[in-house]
Amino acid sequence: MTALPSFPAIAAPPILDLWEQIDALFAATGEDRIELPSDWLTRGDIALHDLRCGSLRDDAVVVDRGEFYQSAGMWTNRLPLVPVATGLVPGPDGRDHPRRPAKPAGRFYERFDRDGGCAVSFDVLEIGSHLALFHKWQNDPRVAYFWEEDKSEEELAAYLSERIDNPSVLPTIVCFDGDPAGYLEFYWAREDRLGAYYDSHPWDRGWHGLIGERRHLGRRKTAAWLRSLTHYLFLDCPLTEKVVGEPRADNIKLLRYTDPLAYRKIREFDFPHKRAALMHCYRNEFFEKVRF
Repeated sequence: MTALPSFPAIAAPPILDLWEQIDALFAATGEDRIELPSDWLTRGDIALHDLRCGSLRDDAVVVDRGEFYQSAGMWTNRLPLVPVATGLVPGPDGRDHPRRPAKPAGRFYERFDRDGGCAVSFDVLEIGSHLALFHKWQNDPRVAYFWEEDKSEEELAAYLSERIDNPSVLPTIVCFDGDPAGYLEFYWAREDRLGAYYDSHPWDRGWHGLIGERRHLGRRKTAAWLRSLTHYLFLDCPLTEKVVGEPRADNIKLLRYTDPLAYRKIREFDFPHKRAALMHCYRNEFFEKVRF
């Protein structure tokens, strides 16, 4: 099993060890709820609030699966986001929204995906390090058919710079076992073009994604990064109740993954440049349905 990362600023042993044991127990048992002897906490001098999940019942600590995978601090390098100010700031076409917190830095998520058999990680894109890869991927005809960004390095550098400067967008490199494999854009849907096409809420999150390296294509790895990106978006902000997407309606290969990962196709609609499928994934349904 690939070692899980340790983020000292957020959690250090023994709490990280305990989270890893709970994760392994859920994987081994398949149960939705497990009971731990209460002395598991006292052995490590851990308070229940440090665990971030679970409740004391008699002489046991009871932990629900969905609660654990939304709460434990073993996958990210920062605490969950909270509003940074009261009130709203002006948004596009009257879609006012909260002021967005600062973006993460470096490698901000890593999780070993048991079904995929690999560690999935997300790194903040840096133009100096990743532009050549991004250019190669966008100029692959397989990717260009859906993204329509088969342009020069200079044009793509401008494209990425605009997204880096936009507080509502997080450009990201996806890695499998540390090997760069693809690109993701995480966005706050309220400010995105998609926000005008449905009843967008202030904390809805969305994503665009591609796997650029053909050696990393395939059902298991595709499901692994879709599972991980959705997990990250819900983990990152407790106020996010819905993750949205708008893939091309004819992207059958991607759409076939959506139901097992708790995404619903709401309807099809027309962007100026494509026929899109509006997808919604709700927090409760995701953590009830998906196994990690």
